[in-house]
Amino acid sequence: MKIGEVAQLAHCTVETVRFYEKEGLLPVPVRTAANYRSYTPTHVERLRFIRNCRVLNMTHGEIRLLLSLVDRPDTGCGAVNHLLEEHIDHVEVRIKELTQLKDQLTDLRRRCQREQRVDACGIVQGIVSMDTESAQVRYTHLG
Repeated sequence: MKIGEVAQLAHCTVETVRFYEKEGLLPVPVRTAANYRSYTPTHVERLRFIRNCRVLNMTHGEIRLLLSLVDRPDTGCGAVNHLLEEHIDHVEVRIKELTQLKDQLTDLRRRCQREQRVDACGIVQGIVSMDTESAQVRYTHLG
């Protein structure tokens, strides 16, 4: 099947298919005599797997590792469990970061309770006076 068909079956764009090929996550298909890429149902299945991993907010590195494990189906799934446990830890850190961000935004929003000029807006003044040096270092897998 051609790249457009694969993209349609996997609910993505042709550019996404090409991107995952370039990243080495999706195997490069064989070429026809006319030099078209010729995809198989295995490509569709792998592309759906990759896209589902992205929905789970996994990095390309995590997906690459997971795919390397999937490509060895006879091995135990301990490494898969370990990868998922690490990913859960990353998600928990991100939730804490987002909770702190929400608290900070809520605090800023409380600074302006009525319509006024922008130069008197408590939100704008709060943003201007924020201590940018105290920005937290992110410890998640996303960097």
